[in-house]
Amino acid sequence: MEFPVVIANPAQLETACVVVPVLEGDLSGAAARLDDASEKLISQLIERGDFKPELGNTLLVPFAPGLGAQRLLLVGFGNEDKLDESRFKRGLDAAMIALLKLPIEDAAFAGVNELSIELRDADWKARMLAESALRNAYRFTEMKSKPGEPVSLTRLSVVSADKGQRAELEAGLHIGAAIGEGVSEARTLGNLPGNVCTPRYLGERAEQLGQASAGALKVTVLGEEELEALGALSLLSVGRGSEEPSRLIVMEYRGAEDENEAPHVLVGKGITFDTGGISLKPGAGMDEMKYDMGGAASVFGTMRTVLALKPKLNIIGIVASAENMPDGRATKPGDIIKTLKGLTVEVLNTDAEGRLVLCDALTYAERFEPASVVDIATLTGACVIALGNHATGLISNDDDLALDLLDAGEEAWDRAWHMPLWDEYQSQLDSNFADIANIGGREAGMITAGCFLSRFADTFPWAHLDIAGTAWMSGKQKGASGRPVGLLTQYLLDREAELNTPQEETV
Repeated sequence: MEFPVVIANPAQLETACVVVPVLEGDLSGAAARLDDASEKLISQLIERGDFKPELGNTLLVPFAPGLGAQRLLLVGFGNEDKLDESRFKRGLDAAMIALLKLPIEDAAFAGVNELSIELRDADWKARMLAESALRNAYRFTEMKSKPGEPVSLTRLSVVSADKGQRAELEAGLHIGAAIGEGVSEARTLGNLPGNVCTPRYLGERAEQLGQASAGALKVTVLGEEELEALGALSLLSVGRGSEEPSRLIVMEYRGAEDENEAPHVLVGKGITFDTGGISLKPGAGMDEMKYDMGGAASVFGTMRTVLALKPKLNIIGIVASAENMPDGRATKPGDIIKTLKGLTVEVLNTDAEGRLVLCDALTYAERFEPASVVDIATLTGACVIALGNHATGLISNDDDLALDLLDAGEEAWDRAWHMPLWDEYQSQLDSNFADIANIGGREAGMITAGCFLSRFADTFPWAHLDIAGTAWMSGKQKGASGRPVGLLTQYLLDREAELNTPQEETV
């Protein structure tokens, strides 16, 4: 979808549909200009009660006199004093849901930059608009014999009366469109069934991204023989019960002026289907365990966004992928395995497998001498109990890194919540027979999972994002969310700005 910026009076714009936000109270901005040009049509609709500008309300006017547009779509954004980021996004989503139902190819959104949200500039609002358009236009049709009619809208112009905001709007739309495409990439990988999206499939998808990148992305895929020789036995132990071979996928983007600049590494958990292994999960809802590669999907989505934005930064994506199945060769509770780092792990529960693939991936990341490492994983049900489906759980061994990620989440409105990584929790992982156990009991399950991973991240600034509650939605709206591609992208853009900002000399 294209997102051009048009500097014009929205009343004169020739388009199939012009969308305008309407606030409660007196009309202002684009809504007032359209009202004046249409013989006070909007005012009359509100006065008669045909349209109430409450948050999320929409009204399609098939024909509006005096306007160049064929249609007028009114979208309620509620009380201006209560308009914050969440309500703004809800208003955008309502607008897009209504707009995308229309059989049109082009439309225009007027006045989005005129809505007042504390500390949010025009570029942020434009970015959110592009993300909303692509999020709501997304359709998963890959596995349907009759996919249905695709969304017809291919061009959504953003209309502003302020020439001085063109560059700001264009910058925001560019970032939003790139993130939107990355989110769609992550959602599609997550929504694919486990018999299609296997570790081998993820490896092939990475190679496709590399081939399409014109040399910008170097891809290395390690198979089981290479992992065995490397000593990544913990990763391999998870896939022992599966016919599908495990993979370690490495995607390298070198965009910094100095290709030897310390990279920022993203590590994704890629369990393409998780039965729990010998510690078998209950049958109800097990189909959703295809989403256990949500961390890997977010790494793929972020790398796709990176290729579109081309930041001047070195970025490496690592995906540790396996299928966790019960079989005669599968790892059993009580088995002891050796990790790439050399530590031994007593596997008390084979359904705590994500940390077993991540620990070897974190150790593998050491060779890049990273500036930071962020792992992303649908790791614990304890995170869902603690934070629900709104906030991603965050654990880190570096407070500055944690704050950077929290700030990125606030900017992207893809938020996280910081949980403690205190030494007092580490003893829950003590084992009588190995260096460490893979679970620490019922108490503080999300934190002890982070404690486990921290044992393999002692040589670099590291953070863990638990997306068990945010990677997908259940119920009628079942499907992958694509989170936290927005947070990760913003974190990387912030590091690019930090790296390329001249530092003041100190005397």
